[in-house]
Amino acid sequence: MKIDMNADMGESFGPWRMGNDQALLDHVTSANIACGFHAGDPDVMARTMRMAAQNGVGIGAHPGFHDLQGFGRRRMRLSSDEMGNMVAYQLGAARGIAAAAGAQVRHLKLHGALSNMASEDAGIARACFDAALRVDPDLILVALAGTAMEAAARDLGARVAAEIFADRAYEDDASLVDRSKPGAVLHDPVAAAERVIAMLRDKAIHSIGGKRIPCRIDTVCIHGDGPEAVPFARQLRRELAAADIQLRMFD
Repeated sequence: MKIDMNADMGESFGPWRMGNDQALLDHVTSANIACGFHAGDPDVMARTMRMAAQNGVGIGAHPGFHDLQGFGRRRMRLSSDEMGNMVAYQLGAARGIAAAAGAQVRHLKLHGALSNMASEDAGIARACFDAALRVDPDLILVALAGTAMEAAARDLGARVAAEIFADRAYEDDASLVDRSKPGAVLHDPVAAAERVIAMLRDKAIHSIGGKRIPCRIDTVCIHGDGPEAVPFARQLRRELAAADIQLRMFD
């Protein structure tokens, strides 16, 4: 069995540092790089993309709401046109920085509240993804497995990588448990790895209510913004290897 492992990166801003991107790039196969709206800046984007390219890690744009203070995790009410333009703008910035670094953006993954809203509302997902595909029709869309977001991406005829999270709990409808609830974020890498391996073998999301939600799984995400991200990724990779699951960039 083979699977991609992705992480959100490039979320530092100026002299303020979030996460250890350089170390994390030793363990993942795809990197979702912030585009300056919810986190990151041009210098951070360029540095992270260069490191990813040097490590042979796939580069993705990671657009979110224009909300640095809230880290893109606060919901905003925008029109479909505004959401589409917001995504196209950030994707364009990512593509420009990548080209200057001699690299290429191969995928796109929505961030935070924008992602959560798109997973619930196919109209929002379609507005964001359609705008991205107008910029690059060959872009791979990373979509939360089993949600309206994945359905919208497939309806557009796009290349899709269906994603599960290693470090987040799931509701019975395949949505992520809200971060305000106990147990929403998983911190034990061994327990998380056991759950990921079980989901991969079952080809299904395991919810907190005990449900098994059948789905395709192409990539597993870990969050790169916490101090435990690198040891978490390292342990997850070890556990996957021990279960004879190979890491490979999605295509």
